[in-house]
Amino acid sequence: MANDDRQPRRDEDGDTEAATEQTPLLPSSDNNTVQDVQQEGSATGSPLDSLGASKPRTKRRWPSLIALAGLCILVILIIVFAFLAPSTVEEYAQQAVVFEPTSLSIDGFTSTGVRARIQGDFMMDASRVQRKPVRDLGRFFTYIAHEAESGESDVEVSLPEYGNVILGTARVPGVKVDLRNGHTTHMDVLADLQPGDVEGIRRIANDWIEGRLGQLRVLGKAKVPVKSGLVNLGKQAVQQEFLLANKDIPSIPSYDIKKLNFREVEIPKGGRGMAADVGIAVQNDYPVEFTVPPLAFDVLVGNCQKSDPYIKLANAETHDLHIQPKHNVEVNATGVVHELPDILTQDCPGMSKSPLDMLLGNYLHGKDNTIYVRGSNAPQLHTPRWITDLISDITVPVPVPGKSFGHLIKKFSLTDTHFSLPDPFGDPNDPSSNPRISANVNALIALPKEMNFNISVSQVRADADIFYHGKKLGKLDLHKWQHANSTRLDTDNDSEPMLMVESAVKNAPIHITDDDVFTQVVQDLLFGRKEVIMHIKADVDVKVVSALGELAVRKIPAEGEVPVKPFDGDDGHKSPGDIAAGFRPKVFDLNIISTTSTGLALSALVNVTNPTVYSATVPYVDIHIVKNGSVLGHATAKNIEVKPGNNTNLKIEAVYDPMHMGGKSAVLIGRELLSQYISGYNTTLVLQLHERSLPSLPSLGRALSNFSLELPTPQLHTPKPHPREPKNPFQPDLPANDGDGKASDDDDDDDKPHFIHDATFHLLTSTATFLLTSPLKHQTIYINSLNATAYYKGSSVGEIHYDDPFAIPPMKEGGEGTTSPRLPVDWSLGSVGYEAVKRALGGRLKLGAYAEVRIQIGRWREEVWYRGGGIGASVRI
Repeated sequence: MANDDRQPRRDEDGDTEAATEQTPLLPSSDNNTVQDVQQEGSATGSPLDSLGASKPRTKRRWPSLIALAGLCILVILIIVFAFLAPSTVEEYAQQAVVFEPTSLSIDGFTSTGVRARIQGDFMMDASRVQRKPVRDLGRFFTYIAHEAESGESDVEVSLPEYGNVILGTARVPGVKVDLRNGHTTHMDVLADLQPGDVEGIRRIANDWIEGRLGQLRVLGKAKVPVKSGLVNLGKQAVQQEFLLANKDIPSIPSYDIKKLNFREVEIPKGGRGMAADVGIAVQNDYPVEFTVPPLAFDVLVGNCQKSDPYIKLANAETHDLHIQPKHNVEVNATGVVHELPDILTQDCPGMSKSPLDMLLGNYLHGKDNTIYVRGSNAPQLHTPRWITDLISDITVPVPVPGKSFGHLIKKFSLTDTHFSLPDPFGDPNDPSSNPRISANVNALIALPKEMNFNISVSQVRADADIFYHGKKLGKLDLHKWQHANSTRLDTDNDSEPMLMVESAVKNAPIHITDDDVFTQVVQDLLFGRKEVIMHIKADVDVKVVSALGELAVRKIPAEGEVPVKPFDGDDGHKSPGDIAAGFRPKVFDLNIISTTSTGLALSALVNVTNPTVYSATVPYVDIHIVKNGSVLGHATAKNIEVKPGNNTNLKIEAVYDPMHMGGKSAVLIGRELLSQYISGYNTTLVLQLHERSLPSLPSLGRALSNFSLELPTPQLHTPKPHPREPKNPFQPDLPANDGDGKASDDDDDDDKPHFIHDATFHLLTSTATFLLTSPLKHQTIYINSLNATAYYKGSSVGEIHYDDPFAIPPMKEGGEGTTSPRLPVDWSLGSVGYEAVKRALGGRLKLGAYAEVRIQIGRWREEVWYRGGGIGASVRI
C-alpha cells in the first residue's frame, strides 16, 4: 500500500519514524508509548539495539514511583488524622480521662460571684477504654502528642430539661496536662464563677429540696484554645453532657441539734421579744472549703392545712461560717420572735387547736415537727447582694425532733379536799351526775433547761387519767380554766429551774370508768390503814405570761403521783371500827311524817363528827337501817354538806318498815328493838350503804357496803323530877335485876329515862295511874291495850289488864310527862309485894314492872313489851 502523504513519525529520542497502518490517530500516554516502543523494537530492531535503548528509560521512572508512593501515604495520613483520629481520640479521651478532685475551696466572694480554687489529679488510664482498636490508637496518638495545653476559656453550664436555664459560668485559666497513659498531672486551678439565672436556680433548688428532682441532665459547653507542642489546634468546641440519676443526686445532709436556748431580748423598736439560740452540727462529706458570710433567714411554721401558706414566726441570722473539707459544720444561729401573729394562735376551722397548739403539742409529746427556713432578701453587711438574691425564697424544711421531758411535775398534792357525790336525778350529760372534787392543787414543775426566761402561769386546765395499781380508774375532768398562781424557785446552776403552781379546783367531775378498780380504792382507803397512791397522767393546758404576752400552751404531758390519806386522817393507825366510832352521830328531833299499816316515815336531825381530813357534798344518799343483820328500814339524806370536825343539824328522812324491807324475821327484830328502846335499854342501830345508796354510782355503794356505822337511838325525854317525899322508914331496899327476865327495882335506875317514869297506887279503889314519857315530840301515841305486872323483889304486887285505848300526847321540852287514866289493879293479896305496898302507905317505894302493850301511831300498830326497874311509886288510900 502506498503511504506517501503521511508524515514521518519520530520516536521518543527525536528520530523520525515512519507511520504505518498501526499508528494511532491521537497521541497515547507514556505507558502506551513505552509499550508500543517495546513492541516495535521487538518486532523490527535487533536484540542488541533493544538492550541498548532500555537502560536510559528505567532511570527516568523511579522519581515518579516515589512521588506516587508519597502521595498515597499523604492521602492515608490525611484520612487518618482528619477523619479517623479525631473520633478515635475523642472516644479514647472520654473513657480514659480520670480526674480526682482533692480540694475545692472558695478564696472569696466577689460582688458578681465566687473565686474558687480547684485542686486535683489528672491522668489518662487506657485500661478504662473498652474497645481495643480505640485503646491502641489512643495510646499511640497521645504518646506522640505527649502533652496538651489549653488556653483561658469560659465554661457555661446549663440544664436542658429546665428550658436550658443557665446554672452559671466559669472563667477557667489555661492548664497543661500529660497525655501519656498512667502519667499523673497535679492541677491547681483558680476560677471565677458567676451564678446564672437566679430564678431558674431557685426553681431547681426547691424541686431538689421537695424531692421532685428525680434525675438531672447537665450540659457543659466551652470553646477552648488547644495546642500540643508547637502545633496550635485553634479553638476547639467542647461539649460534655452527663446524667445525674436518683442515687447520684446528693441529699440534704444530716444534722444534729446540739444546743437550743430561749431567752428574752430587747426589741430595737421597743418592748421585749423572745430569742432562740440554736447550735446545729451538719455532716459534710465533701472536700470543700470556704467561708460563708453572714446570712439572714425567715423561720416559718406550718399552718392548719398543708396547702395553706406557711406562717412566719421569727427572723434568724447566722455569723461567718467556716467550712472545712469533710469536717462536720457547726452552725450557730439566733432567731428572734418579735410577736406572735394572730393566725398562729387562732383555732383552725373545724378544730379546737391552733397551729401553735399542734406545733408545741408534737414537740412536748416527743413527736417530730417540721419548721421551714427561707432565705431572706434583707441585705446583710459584708454579704454580696447576689447571694441574698440567690437564697431568697428558697425554703428548706428542717425536721425538729420532739423531746420527751419525762416527769415535768415533780410534786403533786391536794389539800382542803372536798368531794361531791353525784346527783342521782341530774342530767347524765351534766357534770353533777358524776362525783366531783374540789381542792387546792399544789404542783412543783421542773422547767426545761432551755427556758432561760421569766414565765408565769395564770390559768390551767387538764384532762387527767387516774390509775391505781396500773389500772385505769377514771378521768378527772378539768376542761374549764382554773385560776392559778406561780412562783419561780431559784436553784443551782446545774439544776433545772422549778416553778411552783397553785390552783384552786372547783367541782371537777370524776368519770369512773372501771367500777372494780374504784371499789378497790375505796376499800383500801377504809380498811387498808395506809395512804393510797393514785397515779395521774394528764394533758395540761396552761396559759402563760411571757415577753410575748399571754398565750395558751396546750397538751403539755404531765404525770405524777397523788397520795390520798386514809379516812382515819391519822396516818392510818385506826381500825375501821375506830373510824366509825369517831363519827359519834346523835339523832334528835324525831318526827313522824306519815304512817302505813306496816311502817313509819320519819324525819330527824343528826349531829355527827367527821374524823377525816376530807369534806363532802352529798346530794342524795340512801342508807339501810340494820339490826342483827336484818334490814328494818332505810334513811335518806339530801343536799348535805359534811366538813371535817363537827357537823350539826343534818336533816335526814327515814322509813321504818321491817315487813317490806326484811320480812317476818325483821318484824320480830324490830319489835324487840322498840321494846328495849321504851324500856330504857341502851339500843343501837347500824347504818349501812348498799348498791343503790348512790343510784348513779352503784360501784361506790358496793364498795362502802362493808363499812357500817353504829348509831345509838335517841334517848327518851325525861320529865321534870317528881317532888321527893320523905322516905318511909318501912320502905325496904329494892333488889337488883335477878336475871329472870323481869325488871328489877334497883335504885340505881332511878335517873335513867323510862317509858313509865312514875306511878301512884290507890289501895281503896284498887287503881293506879302512871306518868308516861313519850319518845315523840310531835305525834300522839295511842295505847290500845295494856297487860302489866308490878314486882317487888321478884314478888308480884298486882296485875293490870286494860283494853280501852288512851292517848299519850307528845312530850314537851321540860314537861312532866303524861298521866294515864286510872287503871284497875288486881292485887296479889298475901304476896310479899302486896304487903310491901301496904307498908308504904302514905309514902313511896320502888317497883319493877313488865308489860305487854299494843300501841298505835296513825295507821301503824305494833305490840311491844316493857320492862322497867326503879320505878318510883307512891301509895295512897
